[in-house]
Parts: sequence; structure tokens; C-alpha cells
Amino acid sequence: MAEIKKRFYVVRVITGKENKIKEYLEMEISRLKLEDFIGQILIPTEKVFQIKDGKKVSKDKTFLPGYIIVEAALEGEVPHVIRSIPNVMGFLGNEKGGDPSPMRMSEVNRILGKVDELSETEEEMRIPFVIGEPVKVIDGPFNNFSGIIDEINEDKKKLKVMVKIFGRKNLLELSYMQVEKE
Repeated sequence: MAEIKKRFYVVRVITGKENKIKEYLEMEISRLKLEDFIGQILIPTEKVFQIKDGKKVSKDKTFLPGYIIVEAALEGEVPHVIRSIPNVMGFLGNEKGGDPSPMRMSEVNRILGKVDELSETEEEMRIPFVIGEPVKVIDGPFNNFSGIIDEINEDKKKLKVMVKIFGRKNLLELSYMQVEKE
């Protein structure tokens, strides 16, 4: 039996339902024994950092909302199986209702590379602050106060910010996540 050539296709889905669709598609693949025709199912995500209750929290955010990438050989009933999954709108193609267009390998590598790069550099947060730059405090007891950066400690990812409180200048030590540029 000749090897089945799989290519990557973009499938349009309802935004926010990507993980559910991936789960359902994986169940259908095993139920219908289509493992030879459908390979990877990818939902490109990136790590996003937020501050909740004074703690830095990382969260996975969908990098391309409303799309999943499926590695498949579109032969026989495979396209129909993918299209028939709830919340799937169809394949991306050159023309509406036409044949699905496979992605170029350079596009796939760029997206996969971007996703890998984002997961690797999760802790590598280089936020280029400059001494003398105005910033606004967005977290902590001095929320909404504005000040000027006085000192930067890149190792600890901390800033010393001169803030005017009740007419007096005070020096606050804040993390990168507690301020934003004005």
C-alpha cells in the first residue's frame, strides 16, 4: 500500500470552541478508524501574562481564534467527516464552497515556529523601560498613580518609580507587571 500523503489545511470553526472541536474530531477519528488519513490537529496558542490578586498568572490564549489546523489526506469521506463536526464552518479555500487549499510548508513552519518560540520564551519577558520615562501604576495599593522611572533592576525585573503622593515625592519599588507605559 502506498504511503498516504497528508497536507495541512485550515478549518474555520466557531471562536471559543476550538478545544471542544479538537476533542470531538479526535473521538471521530478513532471511532471511524481514520488515523491513517488524519494526523495532527493543531490549535496555535500563546502564553499571556496577567496579574490576578497581586500574583502573575500565565494563561494560554488562542493565537488564531476561530481556526484550527488539521494535517490530513482529504480522500474519500475525510473532508465530510471534518465538515460534519458541530461548530465547524468548513475549510479555507481559494473560493467559497470550492476545494480546500492546503497550506504551504513555509506557512506551517512559521506558525509552528511562532508557537514553539512563544512557549519557550514564556519567562523571557524583556520589557524595555527607560530611566526618566513616565509610567502608570496598574496594580497594588498605588493603582492609577503616575510616576517617573528612577531606577531599573533587570535581574529582578523591578523598577523604582518616583510617584507624587499627597504633594510629596515617594520612591516605590514595583515589578514590571505592576506598571505600564503612559
